[in-house]
Amino acid sequence: MQRSKNDTWVGLFVVIGMVAVLFLSLQSANLMSVSWQKSYSISANFDNIGGLKKQAAVKSAGVVVGRVERISFDDKSYQARVDMALDERFAFPKDSSLKILTSGLLGEQYIGIEAGAEADNLKAGDKVQATQSAVVLENLISQFLYSKAADPAPASK
Repeated sequence: MQRSKNDTWVGLFVVIGMVAVLFLSLQSANLMSVSWQKSYSISANFDNIGGLKKQAAVKSAGVVVGRVERISFDDKSYQARVDMALDERFAFPKDSSLKILTSGLLGEQYIGIEAGAEADNLKAGDKVQATQSAVVLENLISQFLYSKAADPAPASK
């Protein structure tokens, strides 16, 4: 009797531990975002999204105001289309701009919103026109190397 009672408690503890590990791994990978806030969807096209992923943060002034819902390719404009869900409690002017930024030097990428000055605010289904693509580190390095190779060698005395 005592042994089966201990086995039940150990089994329950193991199940709770496995659920906790699953929850933490989904949270750390941004695959599970629990939000009870109402939201509205907007979209934007970017020339290059770099390593932006679904469920990436959408931030304004360092505060998370939404998440990336979907990333797709627009075969008419040959650009990446990013659909975002912004919390309803945050309103941004229609002339706001979006940038793909990186947290830290090699951190994960997110979308930054810079508020505009227009009186009308973005609403569900709007498309933001002012966008700035991701800065790709490899492109910066190659531009630096090519510019150094193009410079003439200094004359020696």
